[in-house]
Amino acid sequence: MSIPETRYARSGDIRIAYQVVGHGPIDLVFVPGYLSNLEVHWEDPGFHHLLNRLSAFTRLILFDKRGTGLSDRVDVHALPSLETRMDDVRAVMDAAGSGRAALLGASEGAPMSILFAATYPQRTRALLLYGGYAHFHTSVMSREALEEFIRTAEGAWGTGESLVRFAPERLNDANFERWWARFERLSASPNAAVALARMNAAIDVRHVLGSIRVPTLVIHRTDDVRIRCTGGRYLAEKIPGARFVEIPGRDHVLWSGDIDRVVDEIEEFLTGTRPVPVHDRVLATLLVARLIAPQRAAATLGDQGWRERLGRLRVLAGEAVARYGGTPMDVGIEDIGARFDGPARAVRCALALREAAETLGLALASGVHTGEIELGEESIAGLAVHVARRVSARARSGEVLASGVVADLVAGSGLQFAERGREAIDGLEGPLRLVAVLDEHQRVRAARAAAAQGLQVLSARERDVLSLVAAGLSNAAIAARLRLSEHTVKRHVANILLKLDLPTRAAAAAFAARQKSA
Repeated sequence: MSIPETRYARSGDIRIAYQVVGHGPIDLVFVPGYLSNLEVHWEDPGFHHLLNRLSAFTRLILFDKRGTGLSDRVDVHALPSLETRMDDVRAVMDAAGSGRAALLGASEGAPMSILFAATYPQRTRALLLYGGYAHFHTSVMSREALEEFIRTAEGAWGTGESLVRFAPERLNDANFERWWARFERLSASPNAAVALARMNAAIDVRHVLGSIRVPTLVIHRTDDVRIRCTGGRYLAEKIPGARFVEIPGRDHVLWSGDIDRVVDEIEEFLTGTRPVPVHDRVLATLLVARLIAPQRAAATLGDQGWRERLGRLRVLAGEAVARYGGTPMDVGIEDIGARFDGPARAVRCALALREAAETLGLALASGVHTGEIELGEESIAGLAVHVARRVSARARSGEVLASGVVADLVAGSGLQFAERGREAIDGLEGPLRLVAVLDEHQRVRAARAAAAQGLQVLSARERDVLSLVAAGLSNAAIAARLRLSEHTVKRHVANILLKLDLPTRAAAAAFAARQKSA
């Protein structure tokens, strides 16, 4: 979807920038939080996906608050009150031809939406509050914490320094970090950012909550890093008839983490039905390869030399992706991405990419993950994309790191892996198991180390399983004997074969016999 046309609504002497996208039967006004910029929003894949999802079942009305984004700048020493901002919402609705709309208030946009719904119930179809609060200092930050935030903003605004306070799960996502810094700069000036923070600190709409008479949905992430979940619960308790939905995650911004879960709740609340799964949601294996220290390489080669080297890498990467049956995907200027129908092909492509980069004097760190994605006309989306990026961010220079899901699916392919710990990722029920792909040299070293250590390389439970494998028991029999699930036994056997560099159960039984007789 292309960026919709930006128009301007007049609110007093101020022009408010707005966009309209979608043709659904319900008007939905998205009231943004602390920062916004209508056109920069569309540059981030997560934000793009959020807006596409919302506009699929609504006529979505977006705007930048006065003093921010594309709207008129105002005197930072006299920023508007919530009442004035509420008038801006009404002006945008009038300009967009919306007589009655649902309001989606995100973060600091929630109090403004609450005030609007209480004041203009005849123009409010429903109230949707995400990551919201009624009173700043009891739900967001103390006065001392606010002053610390302001000191940081005064010295580092526009560098992306504030990302840790809004989306900590994205700190290792270089593309998102660069976008966030640009988002800061184009949403508000440093002085405006400080003035907005002080204005938001004065927000207290607790006395208004009991006056809300429209259907209300409150959504809050359990470990929201910016606004405590108790702030969301308080809204739901005090607004008559409000429904509260708590979802996992700690990223505060709506367009990070499990975006689809949030939109599913909104769609069901507004339309009465959850979206029906369609054929454009498929299982795929995603590969994300990031360049190590691209700035250093660019400085060494010079601008022209770097462009030529990067261009050559992209040609080789395209050939490798095509050779292994993949489809390229856009993950950033200096990263390489592709999706595959099979995990083994994705892993082998990652190894081929590493070799191609090495021939050019470059180093890659790659992540591979299998999960469900949503296919769009020009892009893909879904939690799996975020997970693949996180796996790539954990990979070391020259390493191909995969999720445990990938390792489980390629059993019998000849690929071998070494355990690399676990990673907690928003949207996943538990920590994600990570494994590093072993190349031929690494497998030889692992085999020699295993031979030298004997059975000591195995855990106590793995030694128990190996002894029963040597006795000829099946996985099901071992599971019954040790009171484990058959899946757990299968994983133990796979780890035993990996650690001992053995091809089959029979080879493992023979190895155990040799160790016993030694």
